[in-house]
Amino acid sequence: MPRYLAGWLLALSLLFPSPAVACPDWTGERAERELAALSERLAGWDDAYYRRGESPVSDGVYDQARERLAAWRRCYPGVGEGTAPDDSRPAGPVRHPVVQTGLAKLEGEAAVRRWLSRRDDVWMQPKVDGVAVTLAYARGRLARAVSRGDGLHGQDWTVAARRIPAIPVRLPEAIDATLQGELHLRLAEHVQAETGTAGARSEVAGLLAREALEADAARRIGFFVWDWPDGPATMEERLERLEHLGFDEAVALTRPVATLAEVALWRERWYRGPLPFATDGVVLRQGRRPPGREWRAEPPGWAAAWKHPPREALAEVRGVAFRIGRTGRITPLLHLHPVELEGRTIRRVGLGSLARWQALDIRPGDQVVVALAGLTIPRLESVAWRAAERPAVEAPDPAAYHALSCFHPLPGCEAQFLERLTWLGGSQGLDLPGVGPGTWRSLVEAGLVTGLLDWLALDERALRRAHGIGEVRAGALMAAFETTRTAAFPRWLQALGAPPGVEAALPADWATLSGHGHRDWAALPGVGADRAAALVDFFAHPEVRVLARRLGEAGIDGF
Repeated sequence: MPRYLAGWLLALSLLFPSPAVACPDWTGERAERELAALSERLAGWDDAYYRRGESPVSDGVYDQARERLAAWRRCYPGVGEGTAPDDSRPAGPVRHPVVQTGLAKLEGEAAVRRWLSRRDDVWMQPKVDGVAVTLAYARGRLARAVSRGDGLHGQDWTVAARRIPAIPVRLPEAIDATLQGELHLRLAEHVQAETGTAGARSEVAGLLAREALEADAARRIGFFVWDWPDGPATMEERLERLEHLGFDEAVALTRPVATLAEVALWRERWYRGPLPFATDGVVLRQGRRPPGREWRAEPPGWAAAWKHPPREALAEVRGVAFRIGRTGRITPLLHLHPVELEGRTIRRVGLGSLARWQALDIRPGDQVVVALAGLTIPRLESVAWRAAERPAVEAPDPAAYHALSCFHPLPGCEAQFLERLTWLGGSQGLDLPGVGPGTWRSLVEAGLVTGLLDWLALDERALRRAHGIGEVRAGALMAAFETTRTAAFPRWLQALGAPPGVEAALPADWATLSGHGHRDWAALPGVGADRAAALVDFFAHPEVRVLARRLGEAGIDGF
């Protein structure tokens, strides 16, 4: 959504509220602080967009933030009225010769069908994801280039525009003309459904913000004309004349459409097929529309956008948890208030590393931007803004967890111990059929397993004491456990968590491997100094030696 329409849409949202959402349980004082924090962030985004042509967040996230502000104001009427973002100030010193109108958004096929049913002579273009500009030609020469700004005023980009080869400095005819369009990053065979915007808009804005636009950078910028306000009356005439004037990119990608099926076909084709730029939807335009002098800085009735499915969503952090893996790696996990994205409900997202969480300092109440990596895995994109009140979050001490910690479910070790059991019974270890994390948790919670190999001594009667394990299940578990007694020695080593590189010393038995020193391990192919040190530590660790002795007493081959 063009940012200069934000105040207009916010007013509409107050008159016609969207479906009810749960109001935050805040005191009036806290509500005032939270509204002020969001208003300040919106003002910062607006300033970047209006004055520098930058987009710190996608239009979808910006829209969601505006909607959230409106919802909070409905929840707390009269609170934070003085903190509204200032939408009244001009966005630059230069007035557009013809205002930039912006576009209303059509939500879904039903809305598109209704829009088409009331109009004829409709044309369709990709909605290029770049930075909008107005070009003013006087007697065939480029006289002025003005950034979008607030639709009425913008920044003077004339110097940079004259260095962009995609923008003719002189037209083949000595005419006066005002052209509106999008400066975009040239991309080869760009597929929107696979790559997304890839930061294309921000990169173009960054190039234009340079003190001097170098020739190589200028060649990376294209120009897509989407309207000629003072041009010929019909679309056919405008396209023909634009091609003659040298603006052929838009001509090749402007199609007449009459039905929803045609619109959906081209929208899908442009979303999943290669284009020379990033897009965020399609635009429908009537061929005939009022002359430019009648345009207003608001969405017109003769043009509308149908956006691509959103690739990002704004989500509130409900809590922060920390998963401790088998090797002691700590992975932060954000629990979110559920959000819908590309047909999926997102409730949690991982941060990858403790260091990343510490750098971002995300806490409950913060608002984050999430996306789907490969259309399946939730991924944190950024922190949209921070809550005014932020509770402390205590992370586990990384010094307390490592590859040889937590061989028992002692306080603070429950998570890593369960991960050890899961690895032991999983495909990387003994590959026990029907034995997963839930089974191990039941056995641990029943007090039946307090060591990594306690399950070897259990019988069916003992197993049935665990929650959810009846007679049939107990029998199946016993059968699975029994298969481990004939498992090969290398598989047992993997199940116990032997470091990578141990396979280079095989075939050998436990006694031989536990006698290897650092030099012996380092001399083996593929085993460097770090792996050698990890292997020495593993075979010398008291807990590991106890496990090996127990397996030897159980008659397991190799021990």
